[in-house]
Amino acid sequence: MAERRQRARVQGGWAGSPAGRHHGKTQQAASKAPVSSSLAPGGTRPAWMRKDEQHPQKQFVFEKPPEVERRVPETDTIEIHLVPGFIDSEQADWMFEQLLQDIPWGQRTHIRQEVSFEEPRLTSWYGELPYTYSRITMQPNPNWPPLLTVLKERIEEFSGHTFNSLLCNLYRNEKDSVDWHSDDEPALGTNPLIASLSFGATRTFEMRKKPSPEENGDYTYVKKLRIPLDHGTLLIMEGATQEDWQHRVPKEYHSRDARINLTFRIIYPEPDGFQK
Repeated sequence: MAERRQRARVQGGWAGSPAGRHHGKTQQAASKAPVSSSLAPGGTRPAWMRKDEQHPQKQFVFEKPPEVERRVPETDTIEIHLVPGFIDSEQADWMFEQLLQDIPWGQRTHIRQEVSFEEPRLTSWYGELPYTYSRITMQPNPNWPPLLTVLKERIEEFSGHTFNSLLCNLYRNEKDSVDWHSDDEPALGTNPLIASLSFGATRTFEMRKKPSPEENGDYTYVKKLRIPLDHGTLLIMEGATQEDWQHRVPKEYHSRDARINLTFRIIYPEPDGFQK
């Protein structure tokens, strides 16, 4: 009987060596180390983000990313280009901290069905023209920080397109989000091209195909995509993507550190008499 009990112990899942059992947990904990520090609750700026504690200026040396560009098949009029590692992790780290400090982040108020509520993220706008979305108008702001100017030029060089505006988004933690929408405002023109550059914690970018007229706005069975956007990843949307698809960054149940998303756009002057 004693020999049977001994064999059962050896065959049990707990019979591995202590070092073997703890190695997996240690490795798992290491893999979850945060990319960057989150903002304090409620969006208040910690001491290390105050303006009087400037980060030392660093020179951005752009190197063409390795040939890892992935092209989503152009089915159902979607055209997306995903470029992981567009900014390498070491440079992305200090850029993230610099952007947290340099950009004047603010929280806007939305109005939906005559009910106002605060946007669940912080934003900032750059460009010589105003931009209106969801009944919020971002006023012109031509004073681009040097780092944003450099990033704009590098994306223009890579994509072959020139951008004149930028909407910056700061997701402070897993509770911040942006709901389903399309970037199809008249000021963006027909088939707008949008280049989205991500820094910080990985968040999931979800897309869903707009239902056909016969489906009467029912999104139950439409096609969907889920794209993790990592630190330093570039995502370019073009063609009829905005016309035929919606996208969002949902809230998450697990803890997430802060994430910055820079969305470079081309804004056109609104015609006289245009009604918002």
